[in-house]
Amino acid sequence: MKAVKQKPSSVSPMEKENSSSSSLKLFGSWASSYTHRIQLALKLKNLTFDYIEEDLSHKSPALLLHNPIYQKVPVLVADGRPIPESLLILHFLDEYFPHNPRQLLPKSPHDRAAARFWAHFTDDRLGPAVAAVFASSGDAQVAAVDRFRSELRLVEAELTDGVFAGSRFFSGDQIGFLDIVLGCGSYWLAVFEEVAEVKLVDAVEFPRFHAWLRDFEEQDEVKAIIPSFNELLGYARGLRKILLGGGGGEADNDGGAVAGVEAGDMGNLQK
Repeated sequence: MKAVKQKPSSVSPMEKENSSSSSLKLFGSWASSYTHRIQLALKLKNLTFDYIEEDLSHKSPALLLHNPIYQKVPVLVADGRPIPESLLILHFLDEYFPHNPRQLLPKSPHDRAAARFWAHFTDDRLGPAVAAVFASSGDAQVAAVDRFRSELRLVEAELTDGVFAGSRFFSGDQIGFLDIVLGCGSYWLAVFEEVAEVKLVDAVEFPRFHAWLRDFEEQDEVKAIIPSFNELLGYARGLRKILLGGGGGEADNDGGAVAGVEAGDMGNLQK
């Protein structure tokens, strides 16, 4: 299912959910990299699902019902039971559908632990670092860029000399769990570079990360999920204007804010 900006439907999310015969339903947002994680995982596992686009400035009763604690997307409903939070959903899909058609996590317990560690690093450190770049200007932005690059150097070192060294993707020859987590969000970096007028990923300084990201973005399954550069660019320009103008908003998409446009989904900036 292609993740593009959804046109408003005459059927409400609650009505669509109640009328659907699918055993899998995904509540998401078109620009959310966290939603893209789940869409990509479902596609790689060749699973059929109903997608329900949420207006995060006016959240549907169905979303609030299925995620009353955090009230965010993505939420996957499987056989009538909701699973929130993108990382939890990815784990669920791998355990519930282990052979559709392949597992996302590595088979080795050590490799699985490494993939989980770097997934949490992505959400806990790398994402907030790039968010700080996008939401700042002047000297504060210069400092934020330095912080982001220092975090990215850790990823580059792991790709060069760590457990993932020598592999095309983090999971080997095919996209897997960590590729999904880090890749669905890293495509924002080029957008942020243009909008914020900074250089974040230099191919000379980060050759392995740069090559991995280009390869990830060229996969057919990824192309089918990620919105176009121009769509993301327009969204990011509106978001940055709000952030620099001091606009606030309501938490959304695994984290962030809504203020006219959906804010906060800057790469992997939410959990």
